[in-house]
Amino acid sequence: MPENNDNFNKYTPFFSASSSQIFLQKCYNREKIADAEMKSYENCYPFIYHLEHAKTYYLQAAISPLSIQPILSFYGLAQLLKACLLTIDPNYPESTSLLAHGVTTRKRKKQQYEFLKDEVKTQKNGLFTCISEKMFHIKHLEGEKYSMDTLLKEIPDMETLSWDASRKSFIPLLQYSDGFQLSPVVLDNYRMSSSRLEEFLNSKTNQGYHITEGPGVVLLKTDHGLLHNASSPIRYNWAEGRFMLSINKESTAFSLPELLLHYLISYNLSIIARYETEWWAELLKTMPNDDYPCIVQFLKISQAKVPLLIFEWLKSERFGF
Repeated sequence: MPENNDNFNKYTPFFSASSSQIFLQKCYNREKIADAEMKSYENCYPFIYHLEHAKTYYLQAAISPLSIQPILSFYGLAQLLKACLLTIDPNYPESTSLLAHGVTTRKRKKQQYEFLKDEVKTQKNGLFTCISEKMFHIKHLEGEKYSMDTLLKEIPDMETLSWDASRKSFIPLLQYSDGFQLSPVVLDNYRMSSSRLEEFLNSKTNQGYHITEGPGVVLLKTDHGLLHNASSPIRYNWAEGRFMLSINKESTAFSLPELLLHYLISYNLSIIARYETEWWAELLKTMPNDDYPCIVQFLKISQAKVPLLIFEWLKSERFGF
C-alpha cells in the first residue's frame, strides 16, 4: 500500500476547475439532472475545495502525534465523502440535518471500558445516512448498532494484526481465467454446499455471483466484475493486492461497503480523542490490552486506504465500469 502522502497523487487532475467541471457535468448528465452544465460550473470549486481540505487533513494526520490523528483522519474522510455527494446531488447539502454526523456513541464510557466492545448507533439523518443512501443505495439503517470489533473484522487489511490463524476472517480470491479460485475450506467455513453458498451470497448483495466446484477448488464468477466499494462481503486487501471473501456470515456488518466501516470506526475514534481525554491518554501511555495495537493499525490502514477507495468510486465505480 502506498505511503499516506502518496495517496492523493491520483487526484491531481481534479485540482483543475476545467477538469472538475467536465467531470461533474458528466456525473450530472448521468443522473439526468436539469441544467447539468450550469450546475457543474457552480460546483467545480466546492468540489475541489473538499478534496483539497481532505488532502490537508490526511497529510497532517500522517505527521501528527497519535493523540490527534483520529480527529484529523475523520474530518479528512468527511471531506472526501462530501466531494462524492456533490457528484450525485448538485444541491448538497439541501438542509442542515445533512450536516450532522448521522451516528452516535456513548458519550461517557463505563468503567473497565474496552474500545473493541464499544458500539456506535446509526441515526435517521446526517452524513452517514446520506452516503449510505446516495452513494450505495442502502436504506433503513437507522437504529442499527455496530461494535468496533465487528467492524474491524470486516476490513481485510486488519488481518495482519492477528497471530492466531483460527481467528482469520477472510479467504483470498485468486485470479483464474475469467473468474476466481477459492480454497474449498470456504464451504466448511460457511457450512454450505456450493449451490447454497451462491444463493446465500446473492441474497446479501446485488453483484450476481456464480459458484461451482472443481477438483480441490471452488470457482467464483461475477456478472460485472468485482468492485472496491460494493455492498458485498468481498473486499479488497490493498496491502496484498487482491480481493478476499469475508467468512463472518453472522456479522451485522457482513455486506456493508468498506467506506461505511471506516466512517463508523473513525467517527467513534474521533469522539474518544476529543471527549474521553483521560481514557485516551491512559491507553496511549500504558497500552494495557489489544485496543492499542488495533487502533494504531486501523489508523495507519485507513489513512492510506480511504483516499484510494474514494478515488476508485469517483473514477470507476461512479459510472459502473
